[in-house]
Amino acid sequence: MAKPSDTREKLLQVAFDLIWNQSYGSVSVDQICERARVNKGSFYHFFDSKSELAVEAYEENWREKQPEMDRIFSPQVPPLERLALWCRYVWNRQKQKAEKYGHVCGCPYASLGTELATQDEKIRAKSQEIMDRTIRYLESALRDAGREGAVSIADPRTVAKRIYTSTLGMLLYAKVHNDLVPIRELEPTVMDMIGVQKFAA
Repeated sequence: MAKPSDTREKLLQVAFDLIWNQSYGSVSVDQICERARVNKGSFYHFFDSKSELAVEAYEENWREKQPEMDRIFSPQVPPLERLALWCRYVWNRQKQKAEKYGHVCGCPYASLGTELATQDEKIRAKSQEIMDRTIRYLESALRDAGREGAVSIADPRTVAKRIYTSTLGMLLYAKVHNDLVPIRELEPTVMDMIGVQKFAA
């Protein structure tokens, strides 16, 4: 018999995967329960609504990937290498999901946020919060790169936002065209934005 904690974790994982693969609006509580092999009563024991589940599922997904982000953006890693490794991480994650689902999935946080930004404030806020966390990682790498003299950037926070929003644009383009190729250009695009012509990690 499954432990309550296992049931909750399964619901979180299934919800995140289904919503990222499809969309929030197209995924029902019944579908989530069926995929997780959990009865509806158990669902409402843990979550008051699909909205609450989505917020917690996206937070749980961030917790799962945070150790990898901490590794990529470790102060022990040279700043420009951190940026290159992050670009490659984005590419690899998109490639893995495309192979699993048969289509480009794009950014899970931006997809959910844009779908519900005007309908569900808790979901909008969670999407913003998670995206801002990545921006802070980027900002720390840019700030350190500036201190080392590797780049000349007056406002690392602003440039970090530009990098992140450019990345979202590339992911959106790739998703709409169902084509991973544009994401291959992420690393050279980021390096060009900060004035680095050639870089090899």
